Amino acid sequence: MDTKKILFTGVGGQGTLLASRLLGQAVMDAGMPVRVSEVHGMAQRGGVVESTVMLGGLNSPIISAGEADILVSFEPLEAIRALGRCSASSTIITNTVPIVPFTVGLGQAEYPDIEYWLQFMKDNYARVCAIDAETMAKDAGTVKAVNVVLLGVLIGLGEVPVSREAMEETIKHHVKPKFVDANLKALSLGYEVAC
Repeated sequence: MDTKKILFTGVGGQGTLLASRLLGQAVMDAGMPVRVSEVHGMAQRGGVVESTVMLGGLNSPIISAGEADILVSFEPLEAIRALGRCSASSTIITNTVPIVPFTVGLGQAEYPDIEYWLQFMKDNYARVCAIDAETMAKDAGTVKAVNVVLLGVLIGLGEVPVSREAMEETIKHHVKPKFVDANLKALSLGYEVAC
């Protein structure tokens, strides 16, 4: 199996850590070596949350500049912030719906031009899949399923050695029962996205 360095990034409360744990569990259940690492940051205050999933026996949980094979971002500003960790050959999967930072809400800063940055990504990185994951999550039954929509996109792109069926089983066994159906629908909606 090839090695893959996957960086998950988002804002506290978006389920960044759950998504990385689910992917790590599915890879482990398939008998492949995986390492999952979490950086909680200011998760409880709406701050940045990052986690990494290293596939194929990589020991270091750190993704340095230019090393991410795949970036999965739950918020567009966090995708922009993480671009330095990507290279021209990276795949970027991002939600396009912003969560406006406190400083922007107060008028102390401006939110970046999302359209400009999405085009920049498309012009400079190997594969970019930018979707409104929030609407898809609502269609699945809960806005909190943005993370699993994006996980579905990742699986659907075929860049990780995890099948849709394997991820469905992982969700059934590792998500609270009352959230399983919505998460399975979110996974399916993300999986069907064509990028």
